Amino acid sequence: MADPETGLRARLIDVGVDLVNTEGVQALTLREIARRAGVSHGAPRRHFPTHLELLSAIARRGFTDLAGRAAEVRGDGAADPREQLAALGRVYLDFALTHRGMHELMFRHDLLESGHLGLRETSLPLFSLLVDLVGRARPDADAALVAGSLLANLHGIAQLWTWGSLPLATGADDVVPLLRTALEAHLGPGGR
Repeated sequence: MADPETGLRARLIDVGVDLVNTEGVQALTLREIARRAGVSHGAPRRHFPTHLELLSAIARRGFTDLAGRAAEVRGDGAADPREQLAALGRVYLDFALTHRGMHELMFRHDLLESGHLGLRETSLPLFSLLVDLVGRARPDADAALVAGSLLANLHGIAQLWTWGSLPLATGADDVVPLLRTALEAHLGPGGR
């Protein structure tokens, strides 16, 4: 038989995930999550003594989801690093554009203070994968800096696409050409 307290913890996270995906980060209050979970507004405090801890648990779920998607497209990791980076870039942009609230929460380190609540254990492996692939694609470069710059570029593409700025400015109807251009800018000619 399932522990009702463990079930409540998972339900609170599930409700938070649904709420952030449908209404955005601003909707993630303890009171609203408790209401939607069907518990008193004080009940979440038994599992999450602070709002920050609940937000971090929700964001961890997002990183876990993104990591699972990345693992699916990466397969056994034997493909060319540039091809893997292109596939990961598509996954990242798709996730960012279809899970806008979660994507925002995941990268709001100003809200999450990731060093204190275990988020680095779920977010850093994804970045480490990016660094590894960049290092294999561009052994001449500082892989961490190039990977960080690429991630920032992809994040910017997602944000500006969401706001409608990039479709308007570029006339593009899809982010894939922007992804290809970003990869080529960071990896050099031939990067796709």
